[in-house]
Amino acid sequence: MIYLKAVFLAVVQGLTEFLPISSTGHMILVDEFLKLSPDKSFSEAFMVMIQLPSVLAVLVYFWRDLWPFVKDRAETEARVVLWMKIGLALLPVAVLGLLLHSLIQNLFHPYTVAVTLLVGGLVLILIERREHTGDIPTAREIGFRTAFLIGLIQCVAMIPGTSRSAATIIGAMILGASRLAAAEFSFFLAIPTMIGATAFEVVKNGLHFTAEQWRVVGLGSIVSFAVAYAVVAAFMGYIRGHDFKPFGYYRIVLGILVLGYFLCT
Repeated sequence: MIYLKAVFLAVVQGLTEFLPISSTGHMILVDEFLKLSPDKSFSEAFMVMIQLPSVLAVLVYFWRDLWPFVKDRAETEARVVLWMKIGLALLPVAVLGLLLHSLIQNLFHPYTVAVTLLVGGLVLILIERREHTGDIPTAREIGFRTAFLIGLIQCVAMIPGTSRSAATIIGAMILGASRLAAAEFSFFLAIPTMIGATAFEVVKNGLHFTAEQWRVVGLGSIVSFAVAYAVVAAFMGYIRGHDFKPFGYYRIVLGILVLGYFLCT
């Protein structure tokens, strides 16, 4: 059963990591009903470690846009500058994440997830109700100041259920980015953010696993990578002709159901 549970959790992780619906929130909710293992430390480490394959999926998908060492010097410089912007956007969450880690852990509760799902859903719908074209067509045109502000907004996603992708996409759109530019920058920023978060949790919790636990992690990683890659590809196609309202409605419905369930039990 542990392998089936690992596959299910990895599918949830891959499906929700890059959509504006909160992967952490979904994993907390799933964990309420589906316990991966009696070993709580392993379960927590598993949840974190299967995020890394999702990052690798983004790297593979955007490799041609992000790898800086190409023959064209001007193109190399443009990509290096883009990575500098990503690094600048990473700073706020890196600093606040280290300072507020213990406080944030106290917020990992279904009620917190329900409320943030509701609030985030309403914000997404309100943002999309106004006419939005965006003065910044692609992630490359996002300036250093805007990148840093997006990084500040990303800090809101430390609250479980908010969604890192929702925070960065909404923040980028408010700051003038098109949907495409906002989604691209959100995906790019996810790479160092999630690598850092995974490394922090691994160092904190250690990797004292049995052979079977490593096999469970390996299976979950493969599934997470495959699902995340498919989701990124589909999402990039989706946003070229659609808005984010469906994700807002989904968040609201899920938030109401979760709140109702835990208030009645």
